[in-house]
Amino acid sequence: MIARLEGVLTEKRPEEVVLDVGGVGYEVRVPLSTFLQLPEEGKTVGLRIHTHVREEALQLYGFLREADRAVFRLLLGISGVGPRLALAILSGLPAEPLLGAIRQGDLRALVAVPGVGKKTAERILVDLRDRASELEAGEEAEPGQDGVERATVSALLNLGYPAAHAERSVRAALEELPADPGLQAVIREALRVAAG
Repeated sequence: MIARLEGVLTEKRPEEVVLDVGGVGYEVRVPLSTFLQLPEEGKTVGLRIHTHVREEALQLYGFLREADRAVFRLLLGISGVGPRLALAILSGLPAEPLLGAIRQGDLRALVAVPGVGKKTAERILVDLRDRASELEAGEEAEPGQDGVERATVSALLNLGYPAAHAERSVRAALEELPADPGLQAVIREALRVAAG
């Protein structure tokens, strides 16, 4: 899977850009929040990528910040929310306002996004309330032992691992690593343990 692309921005439209990476042009769909922060055409830019594989196509979705990609992936986990709707939601409500709306149970803010009906908005609020809080806590957490452990468990949950399995994998990873390991080292080891 493609996780990141860095290249020359050759085309730029509100929901889609083309990045030239080593002579290959990658078409990447982006939310409006990312589009508005992109440099001019001809400049180099790096995007965090979500690769979405369907039977008939491979689609790339790009974000300037990891928080946006993480929220996009959370939205994809909700029944009835596909990549197109998740992108529309992030275009109408970037990551931080969306997480705030979820935390506060603000149904009106979600329904105001084109394409989001009342039932979908209610599903988003119910399904993501706890996970949104975890994501916000992960962003604010200091990189101490507890913060690293919470952030790693959250990362495994976002990848679809069951909570109990994620927690066991993180504990096992921390036992294998030296004292005070960095977040990347813990995530890498926890993924190895979880898959193992």
